[in-house]
Amino acid sequence: MIKMTKIKIYILLSLLTSVAVFGQQKQVQASIDSTSIKIGSQFNLTLKTVVDTTAKVNFPEGKTFGLLEVLESYPVDTVRKDARYELVKKYGLTQFDTGRYIIPPLPVVINNQNIQTDSLVIEVAGVEVDTVKQQMFDIKPVATADKPGNNLWLYIVIGILAAAAIAFGIWWYLKKYKRKPKAVKEEPVYTSPIEKATTQLKLLEKKALLEKGAVKDYYSELTDIARTYIEEAIHIPAMESTTSELIEGMRIAVLRKKMSLSQETFEQLEKVLRTADMVKFAKSKPLDFEIAEDRNRIEKTIVVIDKSIPVEPDEEEDDEGQAQLWLEMQRKKKRRKKINTIIGIAAFVVLFAVVFIASTVGFSYLKDNIIGHPVKELLEGEWVTSEYGEPPIKLETPKVLVRVKDEAQQHMPEHVKAYSKFAYGSLTDSFFIVASSTAFKEPIQVDAENVINNELAAYEKEYGAKDIFLKTEEFSNEGGMNGKRAYGTMTIKNPATENVEKLYYNIMVFVRQDAAHEVIIFHKDGDKDAEKIAERIMNSIAFVQVSK
Repeated sequence: MIKMTKIKIYILLSLLTSVAVFGQQKQVQASIDSTSIKIGSQFNLTLKTVVDTTAKVNFPEGKTFGLLEVLESYPVDTVRKDARYELVKKYGLTQFDTGRYIIPPLPVVINNQNIQTDSLVIEVAGVEVDTVKQQMFDIKPVATADKPGNNLWLYIVIGILAAAAIAFGIWWYLKKYKRKPKAVKEEPVYTSPIEKATTQLKLLEKKALLEKGAVKDYYSELTDIARTYIEEAIHIPAMESTTSELIEGMRIAVLRKKMSLSQETFEQLEKVLRTADMVKFAKSKPLDFEIAEDRNRIEKTIVVIDKSIPVEPDEEEDDEGQAQLWLEMQRKKKRRKKINTIIGIAAFVVLFAVVFIASTVGFSYLKDNIIGHPVKELLEGEWVTSEYGEPPIKLETPKVLVRVKDEAQQHMPEHVKAYSKFAYGSLTDSFFIVASSTAFKEPIQVDAENVINNELAAYEKEYGAKDIFLKTEEFSNEGGMNGKRAYGTMTIKNPATENVEKLYYNIMVFVRQDAAHEVIIFHKDGDKDAEKIAERIMNSIAFVQVSK
């Protein structure tokens, strides 16, 4: 749970007295021409500073200041005062929703020094409508609609069938229209693999591919000649193997056949194969002398391999066994490839079904009823009713609130008889509630609105709350509890995830003759289940009368 020690000290002191603000001349002064406007009306924000004539000043710019819209940014007025300049920058602002809005501190850069202005508050009032002259209409009857849950499984089945049909269509198309292997040309009959390889090398030179600039085709045919020879002479699947697999297979075959091939032969062959891979896949282009050297390496390697093959009839069975072993390895690789393809198609089907269902019945319904929602579990779980603080206040909550100890209890003013705080969750959770009680030794006057303002200022200072949207009203619940309520939204950076989240808050202040209580509720903005929990908690708030 995030500690809120400083905030509670700050709020506790605000319960005892109003905050006194001592005037101090600031380098940048901020003011507004009105503290209250009608909805949609414009008011002016003025920023004023006095600087040297050589100073460089940059005033803030933007389309919005907090939750207020900037209608117009006026040019800077400059007034010379002796050897200094007075710079005045004005902005036209407005808001199209009622409530109390905070103009946040704005940065003014003077000679590379960032100076923050004071925050200001503006009230936006609604426009009264004359219902006598305005024509009224009857309320339309409620239209019935099927609940999405009634046809949920039908949507799931349709989604899976649709995804499966699409996946099958893709597979059928690829199978039918996949590139067919090139027809094998009739070749002359050769007496041995070496004769075939040397003849094909000569034919390759007669094609003059290099003169035509077809370097990629040249290297492709050159390595195919070498691979074909190795496959026919040593009996390993050279055409289906990568360069690394081919070299490894040759080393195994050389050991089994007891061939006398030097390390240099392997290195020369691998070098040409690597160069061919770079030409075919990385668009590399070797120089002319390098191409000639690679051609000579292939010819020399083929001759060396052919001379090292022992002529022993008994070894033919071993050769066939080795070839079968490599073919089996290749078949296993193909099977793994098919399995991975099937898994990919299945994952696509599941993803498509989820997206289809979410678009049909709504992601919120999917999350609440299939994936799961922690806040929904709180709403539908077993609630508890308990009393908190001294004097006690009664609440009904999804979970029992736990007593929280902080430094505020160690720095209580003389007028305070007792202070206690209870909480569940934290600002990093989906739902957070705090209940606090302060008992005074003698009756004092508590300004509930001042407590609310100080609470918001504390969140702004301690947790970097921004874009604070505020509305206040007199609060009365089903049990007859009366107090002051502030509600709205703010953005706070979640210290656990480092993400900026938009939170909805309710702050309720209740004042007795010799005590004051606060109930604060935070949850993610737009969470319908959390809104129901907050409403149920607020309706359950009640004083507990203690007999003296």
